[in-house]
Amino acid sequence: MLKSTSLPFAIASITIVISLIFFPYSKSFSQNAVGSNATKDTFFDLPDENLQRSMALVDSTIAVYFEPNSFKMSRFYNPFNKVKSEETASVWMYSAGIEAVNAILSGLSANKEYGNQKIYQANYAKYEKLLSKLYENLDYYLGTFELVSYTQTKTWSVYAVDRVGEKGKANVTGILNVYDDQMWLLRELIHSYKLTGNKSYLEKAEYLTAYVLDGWDSTVDENGKEIGGIPWGPGYTTKHACSNSPLISSLVWLHEIYKNKNDQIEHRSIDVKDGKTRLSKMEPKQVYYLNFAKAIYKWQKENLLNQEGVYTDMMGGCDPDCKIRYEEINGKKYRANTKLTKAVGESYSYNSGTMLSGAVDLFRVTKDEQYDNDAKELAKNSFSFFAKEGKEIPDYYSFGTEGFKNWFNGILLRGFKDLAMSNSNYGQYIQPFQKNLDYGYQHANKDGFLASNLLKGWDEGKDTNGLEGMFMFTYAAEYALLAEYYYGL
Repeated sequence: MLKSTSLPFAIASITIVISLIFFPYSKSFSQNAVGSNATKDTFFDLPDENLQRSMALVDSTIAVYFEPNSFKMSRFYNPFNKVKSEETASVWMYSAGIEAVNAILSGLSANKEYGNQKIYQANYAKYEKLLSKLYENLDYYLGTFELVSYTQTKTWSVYAVDRVGEKGKANVTGILNVYDDQMWLLRELIHSYKLTGNKSYLEKAEYLTAYVLDGWDSTVDENGKEIGGIPWGPGYTTKHACSNSPLISSLVWLHEIYKNKNDQIEHRSIDVKDGKTRLSKMEPKQVYYLNFAKAIYKWQKENLLNQEGVYTDMMGGCDPDCKIRYEEINGKKYRANTKLTKAVGESYSYNSGTMLSGAVDLFRVTKDEQYDNDAKELAKNSFSFFAKEGKEIPDYYSFGTEGFKNWFNGILLRGFKDLAMSNSNYGQYIQPFQKNLDYGYQHANKDGFLASNLLKGWDEGKDTNGLEGMFMFTYAAEYALLAEYYYGL
């Protein structure tokens, strides 16, 4: 990719690229940097502005959604009457804040490497401190329980859906914790470790990774094949896209961290010869993590990739029902397989986004061209399926805002960005996100808070609860991702 140091020598060759990519999306950039008079300083107007807006959105969110001492996060805030909801954010919603701050730190790091470094120098320490505070108060969601899994019985300390009033005392039994919540958190923990070098983040990430991989269905079918897949949580039997593919990239990152090192980890499984005997062996972490990344990717592609070329929500169709089953082997109790017969549910953008990021990461470390081909095909299919041109405003693409789709779309953007940063031919999928954010920032901005629908704006009659706090974090993360992408051009 073209770096900033190359720009003065290649103005002619990038004039068309600048016009196509940046002109519609940033007022400050389009006024100053289009055409032959573009300079190195004006080239950075867009990513600089993106990063500044990202930080402003996070600052506004922390100021009104969070209690200053305990960092208890309210779910909603209405900027028109300045009232926040009594309802507390779930751990997933809270983790969106960690995601946004990590994205800012990553964007600031890109500013340091490719920009003028002033934004980095003024802000990095502030957001690194905020990140630490978010993790410190994450423990209000932490709890401990004993779990009977497919290969063992073990006590775990993991994160509940709901926050409680005392750290470490949350109820995490049954359906009160889900594997995907842990996956979003461990992804951010690894990202935080890579950004800060804080080993406690890596240790926690590996602990949560061990927990969610303990949920992998290692039971064996009648043909002697491992069934695979991770249920939505220890209290569920259906296997969701969101409880599988979010783990792929994290496993690849762990593989990279331990590459060419001798660190070992226990791998528990079931003997495919008899389908009963529980096995345990030590493996190099670099092998263990990469093999699981490949296995999860393969499971999801085989089971949930649909005719539209995107991913269906989950494997369901339980036969004969969706009850959790157990079996006893040599006097010990283990979880048994609940047979699932069909892929069901809606295709959500984030489930394709995580598979897109996973394919990009797997291609980077394996050089297997199938992953690269998958990524390119999935990007094309995802944009075709989820982006609707002119639905709300001519020449703008809508990605859907019902339910939690704002956050889902942010994960899809991450996938597009991962592909585009490894292959510059795919930047066209990123540009509509920039355009939508800038439109919302200019036209759907109430005192620094952006409407749930950036293109349609606020509907005070319907937005009675106000704005989801995690959507503010989503917009912030998207702006920071875009900053990082444009700094690297």
